[in-house]
Amino acid sequence: MTALHSHPLFSRLESTRRVLVAGAGGGFDVYAGLPVALSLMHQGKDVTLANLTFSAVEGLPLDAWLAPDVARVTPGTSLHQSYFPERTLASWLELHGYPSTVHAFARVGVQPLRAAYRALIEAHGIEAVVLVDGGTDILMRGDETGLGTPEEDMTSVAALAGIELPERLVVSVGFGVDAYHGVSHGLVLENIAALETEGAYLGAFSVSRTTREGALFLDAVAHAQAHTPDHPSIVNGSIAAAVRGLFGDIQFTTRTRGSELFINPLMSLCFTFELEGIARRCLYLDRIEDTHLMRQVSSAIAEFRDGVAAPRPPRRIPH
Repeated sequence: MTALHSHPLFSRLESTRRVLVAGAGGGFDVYAGLPVALSLMHQGKDVTLANLTFSAVEGLPLDAWLAPDVARVTPGTSLHQSYFPERTLASWLELHGYPSTVHAFARVGVQPLRAAYRALIEAHGIEAVVLVDGGTDILMRGDETGLGTPEEDMTSVAALAGIELPERLVVSVGFGVDAYHGVSHGLVLENIAALETEGAYLGAFSVSRTTREGALFLDAVAHAQAHTPDHPSIVNGSIAAAVRGLFGDIQFTTRTRGSELFINPLMSLCFTFELEGIARRCLYLDRIEDTHLMRQVSSAIAEFRDGVAAPRPPRRIPH
């Protein structure tokens, strides 16, 4: 049990020296983990960054690969594509004087991803992992009417669920951004409440622009938007807008043209959990355990969904 002034996430990591902060769902998810990663760095911890990548990393040279399906991306990595969040983040880290390697996990199934995680954990002597989802679909059990885009998130959860470590934690930030993909945030709150009853919910804290980490996060997102103008992150752009105190239909990219956004302070909240609790509550995790390809994960989830007789309908938040 911790004191109210000390958040359980950081209390659980207090005795650890080497922490891996990893983006769960591909794309720019690793950016959503920056406030936590930077805070840990500022506490003197050795932080390794990683991300399940959506980029085409197959063409990277052999010496870039730490192990099969996990590559080291640095500011000097060849910019062979315009969309490369891991390299963009590596460049920003170097610009600000931080360790500038970001590891990219290939978009594979549970078994090879677990092997890649093990290789990275062993190479850096990792004692704890913080898995970060930009959004809330990582909290879906599988029986909800809408799941968002769960394939990458739950592949990451399943991979880490099979690795023993002193601490395996999950951070979900960006409450509300998955509504576009059919997630009911009333059900998100119901799922968080259930995780609380099981002792797996560790509470929440907000990213504030008045903190060093919050200000740096805003700078990193702006840098990423400037360097990826054709495909900026909607999730992190929304979180950053909320951190800046903006509200309502704030349009910051043409990618959301025609959609009505609802930027609000809840998007800056970091909800924190024990990974074991999220893994335990996922109703189809066993079905993706033996997968090797992401399309097998998609097929397994679709097959499970076909067997759900009465999906939980969306739940309205009555306020």
